[in-house]
Amino acid sequence: MSRIVLPLAAMVVLLTACNRAPEPTPAPQAAPATAEASPAAMPTASGEAVAASDADWQGYGPAQLGVDAEQLAEAWGKELQGDAAADGGCYYLQPAGQGEGGVAFMIEGGQFVRYDLRNADIVAPGGGKRGMDLAQLQALYPQAEAPQPHKYVEGGKVLRVPAADGSQGVLVFELGADGKATAWRVGLSPQVDYVEGCG
Repeated sequence: MSRIVLPLAAMVVLLTACNRAPEPTPAPQAAPATAEASPAAMPTASGEAVAASDADWQGYGPAQLGVDAEQLAEAWGKELQGDAAADGGCYYLQPAGQGEGGVAFMIEGGQFVRYDLRNADIVAPGGGKRGMDLAQLQALYPQAEAPQPHKYVEGGKVLRVPAADGSQGVLVFELGADGKATAWRVGLSPQVDYVEGCG
């Protein structure tokens, strides 16, 4: 009798194992993001992708509008060159060794209040850049104010764009007589509207 019971018990165990649902296969893990990954692209009004940029309505990279000059230098973390105004007046600081047209940080009253760019490869907040015409810029920035005549460039214009994120930052494009953007800047009022920079 014991010879029959043992094989029957083994068969029950085998049949139970065969009827079990298979273990789910784990989904493949996504490769972890690395610091070397490229930044996400931003779509423009035309649907064309432009590279993400350090430019922001509230600052440039780690440099946030409104901080004092010492905090700016600390946040930037690399050497900044420029001569401070002894009376707290307006002056610019620029990263050491950068090429022509790179970022320039305006300091006035001891605070970082604006940054200027003339580099065609650096994209402004919202996707605009040097070389775009007025129609392209207005398509990207429906909140832009009506363009105004440039104070110094005959036939040129200035396009002022309030921040899309509701912050105090303002973006200003300067356009040449050919109707194309030659430079842009982001800053706080009233400094963002200084046509002469620190003049």
